[in-house]
Amino acid sequence: MSEVTISAADVNKLRQQTGAGMMDCRKALMESDGDFEKAIDYLRKKGQKVAANRSDREAKEGVVVAKASADNKYGVIVNLSAETDFVSKNAEFIAFANEVADIAIATKATSAEDLKSKPMGGATVADKVLENVAKIGEKIDIIRYELVEGEAVVPYIHAGYRIGVLVSLNKPATEANTTAGKDVAMQIAAMNPLAVDSDNIPAETLERERAIAIEQVMAEGKTGDMVEKIAQGKLNKFFKENTLLPQAFVKDNGKTVADYLKSVEADLTVTAFKRIAVG
Repeated sequence: MSEVTISAADVNKLRQQTGAGMMDCRKALMESDGDFEKAIDYLRKKGQKVAANRSDREAKEGVVVAKASADNKYGVIVNLSAETDFVSKNAEFIAFANEVADIAIATKATSAEDLKSKPMGGATVADKVLENVAKIGEKIDIIRYELVEGEAVVPYIHAGYRIGVLVSLNKPATEANTTAGKDVAMQIAAMNPLAVDSDNIPAETLERERAIAIEQVMAEGKTGDMVEKIAQGKLNKFFKENTLLPQAFVKDNGKTVADYLKSVEADLTVTAFKRIAVG
């Protein structure tokens, strides 16, 4: 059987389709007897091999993209990881992360695995991730994903795609409410609260903090009823500093976040939020 001739035009065509390097595209076409579909599969398999070979590498860099649907009824956060800051700042890598987030919005994906199964460019999102592994040569993956729904969901991306936040409000989206939602999202990005308020603190966290407070009070020599009273005071301080609504509003320390929201619209509040940071 004669050797298949691979033209420069074919190599370039495959390169444009996949983003892989020229030599990788030439080899893929030669191994696939010039069949483009088989060549694309070959490159994906190469991506899987690269990913496996790099499975011991830490992917602590990457980008976080937060977006909301056109009606602001739901939003997503996608964390696409990489190994190096160099790749994380690459315009094509950021564009790819945004494309994946757009698919998440369009399909209302429920989880990272669900998102990876969604169609993208004649393949799946997972396939395209592997193509980027082959192209870039780093371990890349969708490592975290959040979907938030509400009357109005406001997205915010902080510090060059390093932190993504979604804020769900209890009132429909208006210009004023959306601005308030963004202000609160900036607060969440900066202060990283544990929950919306004390009622939403996980039980195990509450019990741990209570135990720490009681131990601290007893170490100070307090006994009897004073222990519980002082420990509760410490807990209240913990709630104020570590939950969103009681926190001092970063743009006006004279108000709490709850006060600020009420100044925008009566009864306006946050029903949920999600925050993902790189690393």
